[in-house]
Amino acid sequence: MLIEIKIPSPGESISEVELASWLVEDGDYVEKDQSIAEIDSDKATLELPAEESGKIKILVEEGQTIAVGEVVCTIDSSLVSNKKSKKEVSEDIKSSEELTQNIVKNKTTPLASVIIKENDISIDQIRGTGELGKITKTDVLDVLNSSEDPLRKKNRKKMSSLRRKIAKRLVSVKNDTAMLTTFNEVDMSAIFNIRNNYKEDFYNKHGVKLGFMSFFTKAVTNALLEYNDVNAMIDGDEIIYYNYTD
Repeated sequence: MLIEIKIPSPGESISEVELASWLVEDGDYVEKDQSIAEIDSDKATLELPAEESGKIKILVEEGQTIAVGEVVCTIDSSLVSNKKSKKEVSEDIKSSEELTQNIVKNKTTPLASVIIKENDISIDQIRGTGELGKITKTDVLDVLNSSEDPLRKKNRKKMSSLRRKIAKRLVSVKNDTAMLTTFNEVDMSAIFNIRNNYKEDFYNKHGVKLGFMSFFTKAVTNALLEYNDVNAMIDGDEIIYYNYTD
């Protein structure tokens, strides 16, 4: 039996969404209620579940804008898998998921996990650009296809329709409202102690005085690596992420 998977309505007044990413490959066997895709609207990001178990055929490409109610894929519930019973496939999926979870500690999307496992990639060399820093298929493929210095790497991610709208409104707010500067106090006694203890040795070794800017710079660069959205820039409809700071 061929099951058509249609785009559900994410809310009132929303007539179209963007298919952000597929979590499975064309021709894969999927289980009922398994998340197979992520869709973006102006108000939320949602996961699209499989309505039945079977072999999936993808009809819409990632990044395409589609109307609510449109068919994006079909699932053939009469097909289990080539040369494997449904029970065997289910056991393979379960075993693969358990192995992947142990390797990547739930920090990747399902498809990214499979690619990581097949190519024996360390997740330590991948910077996730998904929600909450989650590693996506694009992040893994960027690592596989990159010829750049891995210590100075950047990658691009297309913004969802929701994120594009938020970015546009933030820029509008910035341009249309008064900008204020806030000041915060911090206890610098520990830094003063470090500087007093090592300033002479530092000068003797490097020939320059140990100032406070070095401490500030170190704190800022560490923070930028921890919060990668701050260490990024918007280019058109894409966000460019960097895995380094200067």
